[in-house]
Amino acid sequence: MLQAVARTCVRRRFVVLGVWLVATIALVAISHRMGDNTNDNLSLPGTNSQQATDTLSHSFPAQANGTSPIVVHTAKGKLTDSQNADAINQAAANLGKQPDVASVVNPVTPEGASALAKDQTTGYLSVTLAVSPGSISQSEAQSIIASAAKPMQAAGLQVETGGQLGQKVSKPATESSELIGIVAAMVILAVTFGTITAMLLPIVTAIFGLLATLAIVRILGHVLTVPSVAPTLATMIGLGVGIDYALFIVTRFRQGLGEGRSPREAVVQAMATSGRAVLFAGTTVLISLLGLLLIGQEYLDGLAVGTMLAVLAVMAGALTLLPAMLGFAGTAIDRLHVPGLLQTVKPGLERGFWWRWSRTVQRYPVRCGAVAFVVLVVLALPLFSMRLAFTDSGNDPTTLTTRQAYDLITAGFGPGFNGRLVLAAELPRGARDHALLGDIDDKLARVSDVARVAPPLFNALGNAAVVIVYPTTAPQAAATSSLVTELRASVIPAATAGTDVRVLVGGETAAGIDASSQLSQRLPLVIGLVILLSFVLLMLVFRSIAIPLKAAAMNLLSIGAAYGAIVAVYQWGWLAAVFGVSRTGPIDPWIPLMMFTITFGLSMDYEVFLLSRVQESWRSGVGNSIAVADGIATTGRVITAAAAIMVCVFGSFVVGDPLRILDVFGLGLAVAILVDATLVRMVLVPSIMQLLGNANWWFPARLGNQRPAVELEKAATSLATVPIDASG
Repeated sequence: MLQAVARTCVRRRFVVLGVWLVATIALVAISHRMGDNTNDNLSLPGTNSQQATDTLSHSFPAQANGTSPIVVHTAKGKLTDSQNADAINQAAANLGKQPDVASVVNPVTPEGASALAKDQTTGYLSVTLAVSPGSISQSEAQSIIASAAKPMQAAGLQVETGGQLGQKVSKPATESSELIGIVAAMVILAVTFGTITAMLLPIVTAIFGLLATLAIVRILGHVLTVPSVAPTLATMIGLGVGIDYALFIVTRFRQGLGEGRSPREAVVQAMATSGRAVLFAGTTVLISLLGLLLIGQEYLDGLAVGTMLAVLAVMAGALTLLPAMLGFAGTAIDRLHVPGLLQTVKPGLERGFWWRWSRTVQRYPVRCGAVAFVVLVVLALPLFSMRLAFTDSGNDPTTLTTRQAYDLITAGFGPGFNGRLVLAAELPRGARDHALLGDIDDKLARVSDVARVAPPLFNALGNAAVVIVYPTTAPQAAATSSLVTELRASVIPAATAGTDVRVLVGGETAAGIDASSQLSQRLPLVIGLVILLSFVLLMLVFRSIAIPLKAAAMNLLSIGAAYGAIVAVYQWGWLAAVFGVSRTGPIDPWIPLMMFTITFGLSMDYEVFLLSRVQESWRSGVGNSIAVADGIATTGRVITAAAAIMVCVFGSFVVGDPLRILDVFGLGLAVAILVDATLVRMVLVPSIMQLLGNANWWFPARLGNQRPAVELEKAATSLATVPIDASG
């Protein structure tokens, strides 16, 4: 099938290029017209926090949407000074006129006195939205904030915004990260190929796929819950995967030219060999990402679907657009060469550095394998102290308004005021239960980790109430999580014993704690399913039991090392200055899940490209030991280049992106790929395959008879007889 696609794309290359151009431009135009619609709200069916939200939605619709603080601070005098108070009053009045604002609590009024710090230099206007924060666009959030900020800033006051409103306008540009990654990839490709034309083909293909992906993800936000980080994540994965896939195909195309094939024959050969491997590798990545849909969280569904679309788009570009562009390039692919760097592709296997490397490792398989294994285990050790929890705005860069608002509230009120707990109470006896709620308030106030409890607010019918509890510790602190558990497990049940009153602990902080617990419980399920499916696929393709078992074990070691690295840097604070970590904290619970699925899929890419060449050589009858060395020699250079590109693309987000979650994610993926392409592929794999010998290719006869025929690559020699249409 891929041969037919290749012939069609080469013959109709003008049409293929035109379709990609028109489709990409149309998608980008449509997405810009529809606008952004990201949503960072967590929906957790069945959890205590979600039940609290549902109760509030029915009895206190405005409270269900949460509040966002617009923090105001004065360096001179007090906020209660007449000039400052007038500006704050005007800001509150302006906010009240905004159509998406349900209510505003003014800190310089008696009703809002609790929102004014003791020294009266810091306060916050508590803004309750009339709609879900997820449905507010960035421009609408900016309009709401500007209506308050203008009079207060005119009076010389510092104004910063936290909560959902602050998050909407705190989206730092990632263009610098993307540019760093692309430039690094161009340098690596130029060194690898030695020609400008060959270097540009993977870059152009990946950019086409990426533009289409970002447009589709933007449109998808109007259908699914797509978190604000999804486009950047899609960019990160799309760039790395897209360039790598094109790299493998272009390398095989140039090899075909070096063997004396015509450009059209070389394209068909590249697609029938490396193209098949790309299709299989991309499918493996997609299967890995499907595991995220088992979690049952809309937040992760949006991340998974967005990333899957990125992989699909760049894979489609590599399998359709790239063959057409290779048809345009033809033998001129090596014409614009870089002096001294042009790598001439010659027929046959060149037994150079990578051959010698593999034979050295195979000569001492136990020693080499043991050293690599020990290094990986040491790198992975920190993962056993990993704490999963959603990080708060205190981890944001100090340049963002969310971080400045967080710091001002912490200084003026205490860290717990950044993550209030919203308690929803159901009072079936109405006013007769009000006194009980007062007793509950008193008991809550006596809990050691509670800083303050606001008086209960009752609804019009008197059958429901909301109570705000402020912890003494930050939202991401382990003590805050323990407090939520204590309230739910002992304090509230003891206070409501013998009554029909039901009190639920909700709010953004509690929802984050519930999500962390849910994600932690589902992580083993996702890991097990992904490994099982990948095992079956590799078993079918390579007709072996040992190879898929080895692949699963090696990939677990790679991801373990990556987990260890992010814990050491972002949770323990090792090399904090190097990586720009201003504040240590837990690991966001969705990151290990995404890292595992993506890393496992990408690691399989290298496994497939390497083992397909090993298997090809082994089938020719050279024996297991020589086949392993042949596979390493054939793929060593290209896998190293591909891994270097991935590391640079992922690492660029650590260097250029100020958002902590992307820093963590980028570092984890970069470490996983680096370890996988060096210690695993170039040391452990040849060591283990040498020790196993012919057992690498053992397959039960009964399974062999029942196994469906799955061919990853067709032998290159058979392609010489493939008819090539000479027209067009």
